[in-house]
Amino acid sequence: MFKTGYNFAVSGTQSLTHMKLVEALALTKELVNILAFLELEAILYMIKDYSIMALLGNSGLVFFCQVFRSQLSISSVSDQDARRAGLQPVSQWKAYGLNGYPGFIFIPNPFLPGCQRHWVKQCLKLYPQKPSVCNLDLHMAPEKTIDLWGQSKEQLRRKGSSKREPRSLLEKLRWVTLGYHYNWDTKKYSANHHTPFPSDLAFLSEQVAAACGFRGFQAQAGILNYYHFDSSLGIHVDESELDHSRPLLSFSFGQSSIFLLGGLKREEAPTAMFMHSGDIMVMSGLSRLLYHAVPRVLPNPEGTALPSCLNQALSSELPVGSVIDHSSDEDWQVCAKYLQFSRINMTIRQVLAEGQKFPEESGTNETGQAPSEDSHEENSRAKRHKPNTVS
Repeated sequence: MFKTGYNFAVSGTQSLTHMKLVEALALTKELVNILAFLELEAILYMIKDYSIMALLGNSGLVFFCQVFRSQLSISSVSDQDARRAGLQPVSQWKAYGLNGYPGFIFIPNPFLPGCQRHWVKQCLKLYPQKPSVCNLDLHMAPEKTIDLWGQSKEQLRRKGSSKREPRSLLEKLRWVTLGYHYNWDTKKYSANHHTPFPSDLAFLSEQVAAACGFRGFQAQAGILNYYHFDSSLGIHVDESELDHSRPLLSFSFGQSSIFLLGGLKREEAPTAMFMHSGDIMVMSGLSRLLYHAVPRVLPNPEGTALPSCLNQALSSELPVGSVIDHSSDEDWQVCAKYLQFSRINMTIRQVLAEGQKFPEESGTNETGQAPSEDSHEENSRAKRHKPNTVS
């Protein structure tokens, strides 16, 4: 095998053409090893200079990275609670792990039809509202960022395909923090920079964590990242939480992306995988502190404006106590137009263990001040974007 390049793992049932694989990996100029996992049959693609030779694999073929089915804790989440969170019963989920990455779990879209729309709408309409903190606060007066949705919806609804059109405020949104607000200067959380965590998102996170063996997980902090086709997330490790025994949960909606999962050291070659709308990743155990990155956002592999899972209608009958609500056609029209060129990712964390408190610190900036968009370092949690002027 080759010491350079990426391993590539794909979970799910969708077929991948050679051309789409080449397009997906156009970001690298080096030899790439791809392990495609489709219906438990492995195919090793070796790509060099964008020409392909395929070797059919079996259990006797040694790969850089092997994919296996992960066991979930089906009894930890009732079917009713799963449906209340907009999820299929856990018994119907597919979950995968990667050899060499203990604690990493990949769950291809477990959402019920139509339920992804709720989380998209929340990320665009509700979660950016004050007292949440976002990147636009760095450039704009507080009264200008109170209602990003209201200031953007008509512009988004009328938006065409021209890149010359001015971006709405929602399209200039890069990140939002929830709960304990991450301080981008000190790279720490603090007790005095906290706002209530959204109850619906907490419930969703609790069900996913419980299904993965982490009952009692508390959603205490969230970072929402908003990607466009020119966006990327530099290599970094999420280590600022004081309790690393609890998992990091990642939810993706909209267009697809390539996710790189590295090692405990920055220089370790990563394994690459597709992330599609509705997919969930869980980083726990020895994988909790691994370096990772998102080098490229890609159009969804179906070749349509939106993946088909986002075109599904929500059931008219929701279970009692459901945190999912119906989106109006008007609201979804705005969300759908946004997602034609964008991807939303929610990462949820538990910052403190049960009974744990923040250490007392003096002389530090506890305001949660974030860096300017063009000052992000490669190992920052924030994405590196092409410069945007916020006016």
